[in-house]
This record gives sequence, structure tokens and C-alpha cells, in this order.
Amino acid sequence: MEEKVTTKSTLANNYGFTAADFDQISADEIPLDKILHELSIFQSGISKIILEKPAIIGDGITSLSETDANRYAEIFEAKKEKFQLEKFVPASGAASRMFQFLNTFLAEFKPDTESINAYINRTHNTSLSVFLIGMDKFPFFKTVDQWLNAKYPDFQSWEKDKKNYFFVKALLDQDKFDFASKPKGILPFHDYSGQIKTPIEEHLKEAINYSASNGITKIHFTISSEHQAEFEKIIQDVTPDFEKESGVLIQPSFSKQHNSTNTIAVSSLNMPMRNRSGELVLRPGGHGALINNLNQSQADIVFIKNIDNVSHNNIGTISLYKKVLAGYLVELQKKTFRNLQQLENSEIKKEDVLKIQHFIENDLNIKTSSDFDEYKKDSKIKHLKSILNKPIRVCGMVKNENEPGGGPFWVREKNGNISLQIVESSQIDLQNEHQSHIFKSATHFNPVDIVCGLKNNQGKKFNLNDFIDHESGFIVEKSKNSVQYKAYELPGLWNGAMANWITVFIEVPLATFNPVKTVNDLLKPNHQAQ
Repeated sequence: MEEKVTTKSTLANNYGFTAADFDQISADEIPLDKILHELSIFQSGISKIILEKPAIIGDGITSLSETDANRYAEIFEAKKEKFQLEKFVPASGAASRMFQFLNTFLAEFKPDTESINAYINRTHNTSLSVFLIGMDKFPFFKTVDQWLNAKYPDFQSWEKDKKNYFFVKALLDQDKFDFASKPKGILPFHDYSGQIKTPIEEHLKEAINYSASNGITKIHFTISSEHQAEFEKIIQDVTPDFEKESGVLIQPSFSKQHNSTNTIAVSSLNMPMRNRSGELVLRPGGHGALINNLNQSQADIVFIKNIDNVSHNNIGTISLYKKVLAGYLVELQKKTFRNLQQLENSEIKKEDVLKIQHFIENDLNIKTSSDFDEYKKDSKIKHLKSILNKPIRVCGMVKNENEPGGGPFWVREKNGNISLQIVESSQIDLQNEHQSHIFKSATHFNPVDIVCGLKNNQGKKFNLNDFIDHESGFIVEKSKNSVQYKAYELPGLWNGAMANWITVFIEVPLATFNPVKTVNDLLKPNHQAQ
């Protein structure tokens, strides 16, 4: 109680917090010491991660032959009925970035004084050119076009620029289709001979193919509360046909980022930001908050994949490599659990301890302490147990094609050890020429294609909060209503939130990675009918 009073006093005296502020924080169930900690982070900054080298094939990333890949897929197929499986899909984000260049067009275009071509030449908005050229290939084209023809009887007689301008306006206007404000999961992504499919439907189809066991597939979406009804309706509409065709029962579930994971925003002077009503600006803490959602899963094995990473084609390759990653995990868990069991034997021989050390360093790519050889036997056993008794993630990695995002690296930890991590550009000091060079030398990219083992060798769930690197969050620059501010984002779900897991990287084909970051990505071959 005394500590809480001290924290409250510090927030009031140093940052001008009022009784109303404390009520606001309490309503969101955010601990006061969490707020104070975040404010101190803005003052002191966050230490950047030190890259040692990129993870490459043969040094941090495993490349499987076709024979080995098929073998691991078969292992998973043979053993999957022993496990509770679940697919976990982060799906709460709005599609605003997907349509950003179109919103920019609507804001900057001068329809009374310039042509669209003149606008493109003036602003170099080449994305708009791509959009307009391929417009009739978008899965939503016919729906919007039919609406425009119904709304404006003389639409067909309009000149081309006017048609295109009104098409974009209809697509984004809040009182019309309002696509940029909707979550990606419910948007039309693919056209199957006139049958329009959303990412939700594609994920259900995938789940049936690789994350079903004992006649059930469980799929969990993290969403915003206001969109749950729309998710549920799509799933209810398509589930009967999916279940009839596959013979697999679909069990969907939903969760949202809890308000208690929200973080405080500050001004350029590191003082708490307030909205026009005078309230503190508390914002979602980024995808790292989802570690709490994942922590609620009761499954043995969880497949993680982003909502926008789906394909019109390649379901066979996608499903195969999910099974490959899962089979690799199953085998790795078996060896890890067997080694933990051996370490429980007080009569374990020195040579067996050495074999387990070799397994850790060669199979798991984890370095034991530099002075490990000087440890006494009991200390060696304790150290090896601490390494092995952790959740395991097997992460697919694709060849780098300059997609925005993070990649696999060897990272120098504060204790001097190096470990495999998925690192984002915002975690690195890119002003440092050496660090920038290492980051740009990455041969592979993180597609968020992760298979997780969430239970220990006793079949008990790990508490995933015990394995977060709490010092690996992000400070990001933001702008709202022309006001600049800084925000703190929690350690990313596949970055700092899983930093202390056992981590293995496996190369997977590019065909498994089909993200839709902008609407124009829907024009790529893997989002079009072949």
C-alpha cells in the first residue's frame, strides 16, 4: 500500500496527474507502477539491440531437403491426434495502411483543376497508377461498380477520371463502403469465379488442412470488440459448408487486447499527452500485448499466422510446410523432454551431461555459459535444466525480398552470450554503420509463420509472461490531428515477448508468404485466380 501511495505521489508531483487521471487508469485496470515505468522509459530511452550477425543457412537457419521436409510432415500427421492443436490469428488491426495511398489521393487531388494523370505526375503517387490500371481485377470491383451505377443512373456516361475518383471515394467514404476503417479479416480478398472470399474464410480453410486433430480444428482470432459480430457472421455463414466438405468440426474463439496492456503516450517533452477532453492518451501497446491472449490458450501446439497472410493459390504448399514446422517441433520437444528427464536422474553420467550440452548447442543453437566446463556437476545440471525448461517455437523464414519488417539474427545479450532472435528495424541503431550493415545483410525475412509448444515435459502450461524480455519494447513517433507525440509499444509478440523461448529457424518457400500490406498486393499472382 505504501509503495502504491509513493507511486501515486510521484505521478502527481512530477507529471501533474489528477484524481480524474487516476480514475481513468483504474478503469482500464492499468497498474500505476506500469505507467510510471513507461514514463521513465521515455526519459531514459531504450537500449538498442546489438546485432552480432545475421542468421543464415547453416548458421542459425536450417534448410531441409525435400525428403526431410516430407518426413517431418509425416511425423506430424502420424502424431497429431495426441495433441490439442490451435491456430492463433492476430486480426485486430484496421486496414487503414492498406488504403493509405488512396486516402492521400482523396485529400490532395484537385478534381476541378487537374486530371488524375497530372496529380500522379505532381505527387509521384505511382501506387495510384497501379491501382487504376488493375482496378477491374480487385475482388471488390464489381460490388462497388454496381453500387455506383445504381446510385448514379448516368454513371456510364461520365468521363474516366470522374468515374475513377468516385470509385475511390465510394470505397473509402465512411457512409459508403468505408474499407479503410474495417479490419482486414472481413474485407474481400479473393475471387473464386464470382464467389468472394475474406481472409477469415481462407484461414478457416487452412486450419482444416493442417491444424485439425481428432476431427476438430480450433481457431482463435484476436480482434477489436466492435468487430466481433462481423467476424462471427462470416464464420457462421461459411462453417456449415466447410464442415460438410471436410468432416472437421470448426471451433472458433475470440479475444481482444485487454485495456490493462494499454500504454501511455507523451509529448516531445516526455510529458503525458492529453486529448481534447483533457484525458490521458492511453493507446494499445502493439502486438506484444497479445502474449497475454496466447497465454490463455490450453492447446499443446499453436500455429501463429497473421490475418493478411493468405493465398488464393498454394494451399498445398502452405499446408505442407505448416506440418513440416509442426513435425520439427514435435521431434525437438521429444528430444528436449527426454534430456530433461535424464537431468532429473541424480546418477546421470558425465558423458550424458556432455551429450545434452552438445544437443543444446548444436540442435537448439543455444550457447551454454563460457565457463560451463568449470562448473561442478550439480551446477551444470541446474544450468542445462534452465535452458531446456522453456516453451519452444519453430519459426519459418523466407528468403529476403526487401519486404518491410524484421528478420532472424544472432544478438549479443547483456551478459555477453549470443542468441537467436527475430529483430525489427526499430530495435536497432541504424545510425551505427556496422549495425546497419549487419541488418541489411540479412538473407532471410520473418513472415510470422510460427509453431509453438506451450507445455513442459510434465504436460503443464508454461506461464508465457515468465519468458518476456521486458527491456525490448519500442518507442515510436506518431502523429494525430497534426500533433506529434511519442508512444511506447510493448516487446513484440515474436520479438521481445518470446525472447527467452527456445527458438529454431527453418527455411520455408516464398510461396507460403503472401501478405497484403497495401491493396495493390491483391493484384499479385498469389491473390488472383490462376
